[in-house]
Amino acid sequence: MTTAAIDSIPGPVPGAGLDVCDADVTLSLAESSTRARRFAEVEDLLVVAHWADLHSDPPAHDPDLPAHAREKMVQPGGDGTPSLREYAVAELAFARQTHHATTRAAIADILDLRHRLPLTFAVVMALECEPWVARKVAVISRHLDAVAVGIVDRAVAVAIAGDAPAVMLDLARAKTIEADPQHEQDRLEFEARHRYVALSRADESGLRNVIARVTAGEAVWIDATVDRVADILATTHGHDHNRDELRAMAFGWLARPADLLQLLLDHTEPETDGPEITADSRPVWAPAHLEQTLAGLAALSCRQLASLRPKAVVHVHLTDSALQSGSGLARIEELGPTLVQHLADLLGHADISLQPVRDLNGRIRINDYEHPDRLKDHTWHLSGGDVFPHAPPGARLRVDYDHPTPYDKHGPPGQTGTHNSGPLRRTHHRWKTFGGYQCRQAGPGRYLWRTPRGRYYLRDHTGTRRLDPDLAEMIMSAPRGVDLYPVK
Repeated sequence: MTTAAIDSIPGPVPGAGLDVCDADVTLSLAESSTRARRFAEVEDLLVVAHWADLHSDPPAHDPDLPAHAREKMVQPGGDGTPSLREYAVAELAFARQTHHATTRAAIADILDLRHRLPLTFAVVMALECEPWVARKVAVISRHLDAVAVGIVDRAVAVAIAGDAPAVMLDLARAKTIEADPQHEQDRLEFEARHRYVALSRADESGLRNVIARVTAGEAVWIDATVDRVADILATTHGHDHNRDELRAMAFGWLARPADLLQLLLDHTEPETDGPEITADSRPVWAPAHLEQTLAGLAALSCRQLASLRPKAVVHVHLTDSALQSGSGLARIEELGPTLVQHLADLLGHADISLQPVRDLNGRIRINDYEHPDRLKDHTWHLSGGDVFPHAPPGARLRVDYDHPTPYDKHGPPGQTGTHNSGPLRRTHHRWKTFGGYQCRQAGPGRYLWRTPRGRYYLRDHTGTRRLDPDLAEMIMSAPRGVDLYPVK
């Protein structure tokens, strides 16, 4: 069957006929739909595995290419699983409408199940368990060699059809430790050396989680400090904020050390007993540098105290009407949309340095190969981030600025500019340069991609969508400088 024929098959209407089903029939439908869902998930994994099989032959060796440009064989799965050609991953990801990392993970999971966990895979194929649980088992046990992983496979296969997912995953972890206790010891030592503080993505309310991994002692002191500040704030805010809200507000004070110090000093209870603390009579718990620290703080000017706050760059996008009215929506890069009146929560305690508004209607052309900062900034705003199909925007500092039409050092001037620039992560840049993926910039923030197998995907402000080959070829083959917007 051709691709066009597959695309033309009409699908069923979800929920049709449910209004005439009684309770018993509805329960039967729930059972059958669960089985159908598992079937679809397994079928998807088998398609992924077949794609990997089709691309398991090593690429032809081209001695003229430098080593970094040659296509490699990659092994997404664990020990004992086959490899596949690196550039094949992206094209399958396009067809599945996912980021390539998601598709690579699916390849790794199904290859592990098929080649390393055959007993568990048989249960999956019989549709007697949730495929996602089996995939997590594959991830948990991936570091084991092909022999040791059998311990996990035998234990999981017996229990996966009946036990709850949480119980099943605990069993998988336990058997993984049993199979390789030294790896577990190494892992614990590794984790002990990797503390961190991270931020989650902003949710739809503009709130973020602060995730910290610190020692138990540090965690206790941070918690105690938050409690102390929350107690102080409760005197003025306790009437309309619960304890969780007060602690969240208190945590925010940690970002403003000068303000926090002032708050604590203003609410320090006077000593009513005990001798005065001096250098000679200092208690064991008092830091030796306390007097010097306080003296140094007292000597600082207001501006120097304000400089104790960290510096950050925040990109806020506003319409002219929102700016003039003080209401409406604002978009904060890497945070998402929020109401304009809530910007004060983000910026209200900051010493703000404004940068000029960039006019995205303007065009920049330069004669050099390198992208200056003003061009990078302009291109980022036009494109909305990484322009590879189905890729999330990414971060500004983690992309290369590519020439969709390759730069020709012997070509005409003005090849670098807003008309020929697109942010790409390093992996996507490499695939575009050496992997047979072609790109044409077909307008501001509009990028047409052709995969090695001749499929076309348009990436623009609306996202990524597959394009009809005839329309796409019109865009791809148009004369240089001509941007077509065909409508079918």
